[in-house]
Amino acid sequence: MMRWIVGGAVVFALGVGIFGLPPFSGQPTAGFAEGEPGFETGVKRLPNGIYEVSVRNPMPGVSPEMVGWWFGDYMETTEHYRRWFPDAHLWMDWENKVDGQFIGASHLVHEYIGEDLNKLRIQFVEPEEVLGEVNLANGDVAVCARVGLLEEPIYGGEMCHIVRNVEGGAEMRSRFWLGMVAAREGNEAVPSVIGTLGNTYLARLLTVKEASATALLNHCFDEMTILAGFLPKLYADAQG
Repeated sequence: MMRWIVGGAVVFALGVGIFGLPPFSGQPTAGFAEGEPGFETGVKRLPNGIYEVSVRNPMPGVSPEMVGWWFGDYMETTEHYRRWFPDAHLWMDWENKVDGQFIGASHLVHEYIGEDLNKLRIQFVEPEEVLGEVNLANGDVAVCARVGLLEEPIYGGEMCHIVRNVEGGAEMRSRFWLGMVAAREGNEAVPSVIGTLGNTYLARLLTVKEASATALLNHCFDEMTILAGFLPKLYADAQG
């Protein structure tokens, strides 16, 4: 009997070491758009090893429609991209871009996040693909994506911005989940050894660091603050 108890404890300990506790916690949901007391803006390690990043950006004078227009209609060139965050954004291009839309397109970028140069492929998807069931209020805009390496067919995280009308403008609430690993074929995440191993607790513990999560938080807050500063006039000018 004691041997079974010891054996079970060893298996449990190995499971916690590999998968975390509980093993499948941390599934992204749209609930973050309502705000989370104590986690409006911050980073935390989830029990499965994923780092979750939360950012709240007030956007005075902005509407959700303007943010959708920025991604879907306006941003076309590196010049546009650099204006968004001059100190960090270096280069951009699009893949599979359709005028007036961003879902289904991949934003190819070179940008600094903290001191590290990142070459990323940001695959915009339907919000449900990241958040499951999504109930957006009328006028809300959700910008959700799988984020991966530009030069390798690998996803490493997911993200979503939800923009809502508030008094005096809009509010953007953003979440990033770092350590959601998958191999990529075209635009699809596919089963692979990379995904199986990369999504273990130990792999996330070794590869996803708090410093990277904090740098991403600061990057998102800065870039969206800059965007909010010039977007209302840019949008008004474009509408004539």
